[in-house]
Amino acid sequence: MDVRVKFLGGAGTVTGSKYLLEIDDYNLLIDCGLFQGPREIRTRNWDDFPIDPSTIDAVVLTHAHLDHSGYLPRLFKKGFRGSVYCTIASCDLVELPLKD
Repeated sequence: MDVRVKFLGGAGTVTGSKYLLEIDDYNLLIDCGLFQGPREIRTRNWDDFPIDPSTIDAVVLTHAHLDHSGYLPRLFKKGFRGSVYCTIASCDLVELPLKD
């Protein structure tokens, strides 16, 4: 089994949490957060995603805060079509801001 972790956000700053767990040919994104804070950090939300979103099989949200879930709409817009997993409570909380 080949397992790798890529830090796509939440490194060097406490916002924009995104960690790609690659297990053989399966790509699991842990969190999908927006970068928040000063402009130089927020503008990272418009950078090209470091991998093709259509190659991500699923997303797991650790919780509903926007810096852990707010990038989901853009991920879908860029081609992600997998499942999103989270607790029932997180699902209830994340629904409203993501609709906005």
